[in-house]
Amino acid sequence: MNTLDFINQHKEDLLKTYHDLHGLAEPSWGEEKTSGYIAEKLQNAGLKVKRFKDHFGIIAEIPGISNQVVALRADMDALVQEVNGVVRPNHSCGHDGHSTMVLYTALALAESGLKPEHTLRFIFQPAEEKGEGALKMMEDGALENVHLLFGTHVRPVSELPFMKASPVIIHGAAGTIRGIIKGRQAHAARPNEGINVIEAAASLVQNLKDIDLQTDVPYSIKMTQLATENEATNVIPETANFALDVRAQSNKIMTELKQRTAHAIEMAADRYGASITWSMEEFVPAAALNNTAMSMAEKAIGEILGEENVVPVCISQGAEDFHFYTARNPGLAATMIGLGCGLTPGLHHPEMKFNPDALIYGTRILIQTLLTALQET
Repeated sequence: MNTLDFINQHKEDLLKTYHDLHGLAEPSWGEEKTSGYIAEKLQNAGLKVKRFKDHFGIIAEIPGISNQVVALRADMDALVQEVNGVVRPNHSCGHDGHSTMVLYTALALAESGLKPEHTLRFIFQPAEEKGEGALKMMEDGALENVHLLFGTHVRPVSELPFMKASPVIIHGAAGTIRGIIKGRQAHAARPNEGINVIEAAASLVQNLKDIDLQTDVPYSIKMTQLATENEATNVIPETANFALDVRAQSNKIMTELKQRTAHAIEMAADRYGASITWSMEEFVPAAALNNTAMSMAEKAIGEILGEENVVPVCISQGAEDFHFYTARNPGLAATMIGLGCGLTPGLHHPEMKFNPDALIYGTRILIQTLLTALQET
């Protein structure tokens, strides 16, 4: 059976799978039911499936003649956020759609009886929202013998309209800085006896606003959390916890921004005599562009949607831990395909929605991308 015919015949099954995964919605490192659901379908289709004792990631393969590997990656976890007053896992980033497309790409190629020159590997990754899943999958051999890697992500209408796709998403680097400011408690009537951590935090906010990197590359740093344990209104608190959201559209600018932030923190501490300890968490690097992988994805999109619906570049202010795969493996040819799907009002919005029909042509694009990769390598 032709692989694209498989998708036509199993359209309703594909959409049902998407709705099933949407309903499961499990948080990072807790994707137990999602993983089990996907693994069962892969095993029933005859793929070689590897699972892990300490996380819910999956590696599935269609063996090839050589041990060289062309890989396709999906993420499985849901975001934890407040929805209608209730904090719960919610698929507002489209990972349920990504898993559906990669799963049906694997099922279609397995059903076709294809005997590929290179092994086809399907990576279902946990904990993308934590920025940790790609690192864990690499530890467990997900990239062993991989020379080509593809991923996909649904995009908002502001980036890609419905029925359009891009061979590359240029994500920026992003991270969270968490810190603790230590001062000295005092009665508010005698402020000279204390070290006011709130004033130190205010100084830090101003220092961050004064950072000017003299670059055209977009970047931002903002304080997004500030809290003390103080319940009394007439006491200067001793401790404050803060968080900064840090973003830059290139890894080079991110490095410079981190250096300037360290200086801003040091100045705020010195000005008030406070102690500030901090660390960067949930860091993900910026995209690395690879012409080989992009060319294959562009050709596949053109064949499925028509060349007029290929958008050469999709630029996103967001971040993705997919880019750890290339950051830690500079020689790896990889790209993330952007899929226009009518997505509104935006990624991570609690009421995010998109047209599920996009998953049909999105899956066809992924199938064609892998077939193109097999033909050209």
